Amino acid sequence: MTERKKFTLEFSLSREIAGILRDRILHGEYGIGEQLKENRIAGELRVSRTPVREAFKILEDEGLVEYRKNRGCFAQGITRQDLEDIYAVRKALEGLAVEWACRHMTPDYVQRLTDHCDLMDFYAGREDAPQVLELNEGFHDIIYEAAGSRFMARVLRSYKGYIRMNRRNVFYEEKNLREISSEHKAIRDALAAGDEEAARQAMSRHLDESRRRAEASLARME
Repeated sequence: MTERKKFTLEFSLSREIAGILRDRILHGEYGIGEQLKENRIAGELRVSRTPVREAFKILEDEGLVEYRKNRGCFAQGITRQDLEDIYAVRKALEGLAVEWACRHMTPDYVQRLTDHCDLMDFYAGREDAPQVLELNEGFHDIIYEAAGSRFMARVLRSYKGYIRMNRRNVFYEEKNLREISSEHKAIRDALAAGDEEAARQAMSRHLDESRRRAEASLARME
């Protein structure tokens, strides 16, 4: 095996382990402040300690794990303060993004948004949360693209990981799927009409509801 192939396999394994640990943290299997023991996790997953250590680094970059010198790694999760901060930032930036996107909306963008809404409806009907999650991210990505600002795109990408963590937790609640689909259609309709104020209001309502769902999900894990 070449060194490059070995590195690729190890990196892929580390990301897979990070995904397992991420889901556990977000679903409360590891409490906030609980130590994540490298040896125990490696033994449980039947892997060496190296990919577990690399997985810890991935989660540390996402803010889900905190490394404490000479003590190890500890689960961080998402606190109520984190939720307040995330949604304050989202309302400011995504409100601006949807306003700018409205000014650059084209039939192609409208069709892409519509396609995502139709598929979101379909998968919501099947209670397929992972697919709705993926489509939701794609819907927002189209808005970011349509906003037409490279600087805006960089800023949004810088906190996209936190948005994904929050969405992943909420989307596992199947009853939320149809609500989320409906909120995205309202945003699409306003963008298609070229109505900046309506688009901003629709995005604001969506984020307010998203925050409500996130807080309810967090409360159930406490």
